[in-house]
Amino acid sequence: MGISYIIGLVVKLFLLLTPFFVLSVFITTCDGMEEKSRNKLALRTGGAVILACLILYLFGEMIFDCLGISLNAFRIGAGLVLMLNGIDMVRSSLPKNRQISEEGDPAVVPLAIPTTVGPGTIGTLLVMGATGATRAAEVGANRFIFLGVELFAVIFAGIGVTAMLRYSAGVNRLLKDKGVRILSKLTGMYIVALAAQIIFDGVKGFLR
Repeated sequence: MGISYIIGLVVKLFLLLTPFFVLSVFITTCDGMEEKSRNKLALRTGGAVILACLILYLFGEMIFDCLGISLNAFRIGAGLVLMLNGIDMVRSSLPKNRQISEEGDPAVVPLAIPTTVGPGTIGTLLVMGATGATRAAEVGANRFIFLGVELFAVIFAGIGVTAMLRYSAGVNRLLKDKGVRILSKLTGMYIVALAAQIIFDGVKGFLR
C-alpha cells in the first residue's frame, strides 16, 4: 500500500461523489443567491457529505450484521443501483432519483443526500467499510493503518467536492456548461465500470 494506492483511492471516492453533476445542481440551486450565502451553503453541504460518508464507512460492518444480509448479495445489489445511476448520468443531465427541492435549507437534502451521496454511493461505502479488514490483510497492511488511510481518503474526497462547490462560479466559468456536462457524462461512464467490478466481486464471492 503506497502513495499510488492512496491517490487512486482519493480519485475513486471523489468521482464516486459525482462532483460535476453536483456542481450543476448546486449552481441551479444557488441561482440568484448572494455570494456570501452561496459560500456558506457550499461549506454546509460539504460538511454534511463528509459526515454522511464517514458514518456509512465506519458502521458498514455493523449495519450488515444487524440486517443479516450477506456481503456478496449486497455487493450485487449496490453494484446494480450504482450502475443505473451511472447510466442515468451518461444518458441525461438530471438523474430521475435526484430532484431538486425548492423548500427549506438544501444543504443536507437534496445537495448532500441524495445528490452527492446517492443510493449507489451509499452502497459502495457500506461495502468498503465492511470489507476493510479483509482488504487490509490482502495487501499485507496493518488493519488500523489501512483504516486511517481510507478515512483520510474519504475526508479528502469530501474536501475536494466542498472546494468545487465553494468556487463553483469560477469552475463553471472555466469549464462552461458544455464542459461540465461532458465531465459529468465521463464520470458516469467511470461509475458504470466501477459498478461492474463491484457486481463481479459479488458474483465471484457467491461462486466460491
